[in-house]
Amino acid sequence: MTSSDWERRVSELWDDADASDDERVHRMRALVTEAPHPAIGAFELGGAFDSAGREAEADTQYAAATAAGLAEIDPERAAQLTIQHASTLRNLGRTDEAIAMLRNAPAHDTVGAAPSVFLALALHSAGRHGEALRAVIEAVEPTLPRYRRSVRAYAAALTGD
Repeated sequence: MTSSDWERRVSELWDDADASDDERVHRMRALVTEAPHPAIGAFELGGAFDSAGREAEADTQYAAATAAGLAEIDPERAAQLTIQHASTLRNLGRTDEAIAMLRNAPAHDTVGAAPSVFLALALHSAGRHGEALRAVIEAVEPTLPRYRRSVRAYAAALTGD
């Protein structure tokens, strides 16, 4: 199977609204055996576990994708991995790890401000509400046509900076 065939089959699986969570995991396990790289396969299987609410298994796959060098071979998926893995860690109660991961998230056009939004969720889960609100405000501030300087100052004041 060519890499493009594999990518097509993975996309079709994600687009299959009729697939149950268990079916998606089962089918993704089969696809992973033919993945163009182990890191990509682990990432996609992690996503299948994640969408099925099986966070512990998703965590294992996301860590495997990182260890196998996903960042070096697929920067787009690596940016998505950071968000998905951090969200999984937050759901597992490992908010400090999630926060650290999101603070160092790679930038990529396909994820936009999502790292800041997920950082805000992790900070909120950690009870750090001022920091959470600041993260969201700072994510939105660059899009404002006016009041940017004031908004930056108010955001900084939330955490005493």
